[in-house]
Amino acid sequence: MRKFITLLYKDYLLLIRDMAGLGLMFLMPVALVFLMTFLQNDILGRINETEISVLMLNMDKDELGNSIEKQIADSESFTLTKTEDDENELRLAVARGDYMIGIVIPANISDSIRVNAERSVLRGFSGGIHKNIDSLTIRIYLDPTLKSSFRSTLMSTMKEYTAKTERDFLLQGLITELNKRIPFMLGTIELEGSQVDFDVQYAFKDENAVVPNATQHNVPAWTLFAIFFITLSLSVGLINERKEGSFKRLLTMPCSYFQYLLSKGTIFLMVCLLQFALIFSLGIYLFPHIGLPQLILGKNAWLLLPMCVCSSLAAIGFGIFIGKITTDHQQAAVLAALSVVIFAAIGGIWVPIFTMPEIMKTISQISPLNWGLNGFYDILIRNGNFIDILPECVYSLGFAIICMVIALTYHRTKKL
Repeated sequence: MRKFITLLYKDYLLLIRDMAGLGLMFLMPVALVFLMTFLQNDILGRINETEISVLMLNMDKDELGNSIEKQIADSESFTLTKTEDDENELRLAVARGDYMIGIVIPANISDSIRVNAERSVLRGFSGGIHKNIDSLTIRIYLDPTLKSSFRSTLMSTMKEYTAKTERDFLLQGLITELNKRIPFMLGTIELEGSQVDFDVQYAFKDENAVVPNATQHNVPAWTLFAIFFITLSLSVGLINERKEGSFKRLLTMPCSYFQYLLSKGTIFLMVCLLQFALIFSLGIYLFPHIGLPQLILGKNAWLLLPMCVCSSLAAIGFGIFIGKITTDHQQAAVLAALSVVIFAAIGGIWVPIFTMPEIMKTISQISPLNWGLNGFYDILIRNGNFIDILPECVYSLGFAIICMVIALTYHRTKKL
């Protein structure tokens, strides 16, 4: 135990003496989370948004329902999946993140519109006073991670579909009534506005709703980026000790290689937790005072800690792996920085996963930053429980174990 405490103290001294490295690990992610949140606060989602998954429950099976179904299926912006489940199952499917949008078209809505159109035509022929028509509602459920611009695009598209159907019904009713009557003075025939209202709401598993915003997206995203950027300092530190000869002197204590790595991992785990605490505290306490949305942790905030620990261990394992397989500072620095940037790019830190081409969506599943980001989203936005984040935790821990096993095997092989 004494040897391990001595190793911890040694790694602590090495860390605090590297002020440039500490500044990189703490100041850079803080600056990035401020910058990106400010930039995205008002323009979140103004990007080319294509191929959005839609789950539709069409209980109408008539002209309006079939028209909306056909238009969405033919659209290049949506991928339509039809379901025969009830509305609650559809809402839960969207809440789980299986689909970005859920649409529920109620039964007999086409018949109701026909009746409203016929009433309007009859009032027009009789010169009667316009009366309010029956209001009809199509319910739309949105995934909480869906960008805000999708809501406007979807609403505009749906209103266009329904307005066209309403006009067609009105014209059909007008022609039918004209065929029955002898010409005489006509009153005004019109439908004021759309008959169909839209009940748009984010789909949550319970009533503890957390509406997503730029803060909810950027704080966990750039926290993960900061956590994985410790691989640069960790890998370069391992190379320094190896080049300077201090690594060989440490092993004469005697000290096992596992204890040596465990000490490194413990110190850098503390660094990762401090990064997590710093950036999340800024989102909770500072952002509201500078005009940015406050970070809302949700009802299962305690799950953030195990998710952060699992992601941190993945970053530490990856840093040790790089530090072991590279031979000099330049190799370690370039490989660590480049790989973290690539993991961030394909993992959804900069560009949302659902805007990517299908092949990139598949590739993104191998990014450890994507696992961590999905886990944070489940906690902060979807109010997920431990079962919801368990796959991401397992993936992250598995990645850490694989990196450590490779590092230990490489060390043993090279030693022999």
